[in-house]
Amino acid sequence: MSIYNYLVQKPNGDILSMETYRGKALLIVNTASQCRFTYQYEDLQKMYNKYKEQGFIVLAFPTNQFGEQNPEDGQTTAKACQINFGVQFPVFDLIDVNGKQTHPLFNYVKHEVDVREINKNNMQEAMLMSHIQEVYPDYLIGRNIRWNFTKFLVDKAGKVVARFEPTDALLDLEKAVESIL
Repeated sequence: MSIYNYLVQKPNGDILSMETYRGKALLIVNTASQCRFTYQYEDLQKMYNKYKEQGFIVLAFPTNQFGEQNPEDGQTTAKACQINFGVQFPVFDLIDVNGKQTHPLFNYVKHEVDVREINKNNMQEAMLMSHIQEVYPDYLIGRNIRWNFTKFLVDKAGKVVARFEPTDALLDLEKAVESIL
């Protein structure tokens, strides 16, 4: 299997093959509209603007699995992203990223790269992980997505090369993007 074997659904219900993105560097992100990390939409848009001419694209996949922080449907979410954050990259329909209903694309990407250890010296990350341990302990097992705005970097050949947690520094993410362009 490869990243290009998967189908994704646009908010309007249209089905799109990931083959559409062959030859592009991808940042696949599970997102939410009402999360304390939602501001990252703006940062992702800036990164997309900076690198899109070099074959880079961000793909956002909203999910309501973490604290019901994306309760609206995909169309409402996509429209809000455009209005509130100027998002021009694709925002897809709502999906699950963990559990029995995990979208096949996310099942694939999260098993292609290792999950890094929790950085207990990072106060924001330590607090988030404490909350997850209390409310969603299964999300800390194996390669599950831990929270909204987990990011997977895919090179132009379709290989998943890195995973970034929502608390990871934007500068580290940007360096990784530059390394594959």
